[in-house]
Amino acid sequence: MKNVTDSFVSLGHWPSAGSFGFNTDILATNPINLSVVLGVLIFFGKGVLSDLLDNRKQRILTTIRNSDELREGAIDQLDKARARLRKVEMEADQFRVNGYSEIEREKLNLINSTYKTLEQLENYKNETIHFEQERAINQVRQRVFQQALQRALGTLNSCLNNELHLRTISANIGMFGAMKEITD
Repeated sequence: MKNVTDSFVSLGHWPSAGSFGFNTDILATNPINLSVVLGVLIFFGKGVLSDLLDNRKQRILTTIRNSDELREGAIDQLDKARARLRKVEMEADQFRVNGYSEIEREKLNLINSTYKTLEQLENYKNETIHFEQERAINQVRQRVFQQALQRALGTLNSCLNNELHLRTISANIGMFGAMKEITD
């Protein structure tokens, strides 16, 4: 330790230029310098430091207030968004229910329409069959009647004389005309 102090002491023996010199006694100079510097800093820096801390405190408080306002705004927006979501979900459920019921209604309408169409086709088929049967029966009747009439005429022609033949023909023509009016 003596070597460290001797080196500082030897610095004190340097020749000084005029009245300016170095005080190498560390223990005597540092506390005085420190107390002077601290005193000046406290005296002059007290206001500046106070202003800096007040400004910082105001910025922090403003930031906290702004963040609280933003948080409250975000909470309000979140509540509104949740309300809209609930409303949209309810509308979607309603559309889904209405869609399913509309599909069921359309399905029933299609089934009923198909049954009606099948019934109409069945009725049309039955009417067509009945009409064709009636037409076939009328054709058979006409042929049977024509054949019977031709046989009767043939029999009459062979058995009758001319005068009786002419009266029979006239009577048959009259009956045939009356029958034709009835069938038309």
